[in-house]
Amino acid sequence: MSLDLSVLILARNEQKNIGDCIASVQKYLDAGEIVIIDDGSTDDTVSIAENLGARVVKHAMNGNWGQQQTFAIGKAKYAWVYFIDADERMTELLGEEVTKAVERNDCFAYWNARLNHFCGKEIRHGGWFPDYGLHLFPKNQSYVTGFVHPQIHTPYPERRFPKSAFLYHHTYLSWEQYLRKLNFYTTLAARKKYEAGGRIGMFGVFSHVVWGVFKFYILERGFLDGREGIFLAISHGVSVFMKYTKLYYLDKGIGETL
Repeated sequence: MSLDLSVLILARNEQKNIGDCIASVQKYLDAGEIVIIDDGSTDDTVSIAENLGARVVKHAMNGNWGQQQTFAIGKAKYAWVYFIDADERMTELLGEEVTKAVERNDCFAYWNARLNHFCGKEIRHGGWFPDYGLHLFPKNQSYVTGFVHPQIHTPYPERRFPKSAFLYHHTYLSWEQYLRKLNFYTTLAARKKYEAGGRIGMFGVFSHVVWGVFKFYILERGFLDGREGIFLAISHGVSVFMKYTKLYYLDKGIGETL
């Protein structure tokens, strides 16, 4: 008998990922349904998903990730929901933990770890693992807010699965993809800090960069990830520099150029 569980996947033009994502869920989790909320895909995302037995619901995101996830929760047929992204893959141990939680029906919200991959390599240090996120919770009274970095709201107490029960997350496939997102997210972070009253001077910018690299590479043991650890420590410093430099210029009144 299948679980009282709806697996929800938000997607747009994910033909390279959606099949493997759905297959991983079907292999390790006997969910009641898999639902794709499709944001106007123009590639083969929809046909691949439907051929694998997923239910596709078309709905425009309009740049608001939180409302799209709330919409997805509303479309779920079952009492429990589990969010997974198209670039994530279910694992056997995580499938077992999710199954046990839903069968207990104990009304907790569950966080699980993610093992992030960068350009094909597992990254286990520098703060990239266990990278916990809230994925499994009862549908009733749950909703999501936030445009880009959404926050899930539930009335249920929260628990964590062991970090050995993780999702594989194929985060970035190339440096080009990483750098495009870096520019976008540092702009959002700078604006968020500015709107919260954050301000910074030149010394603050550079001290944050030095601390960020030291924390990533030494304190969080990024050096254990070898060559990629070095690259990611440096890129983390670039990310911190971009975020606080953008904040600095917002304070100077020229944020409209960001």
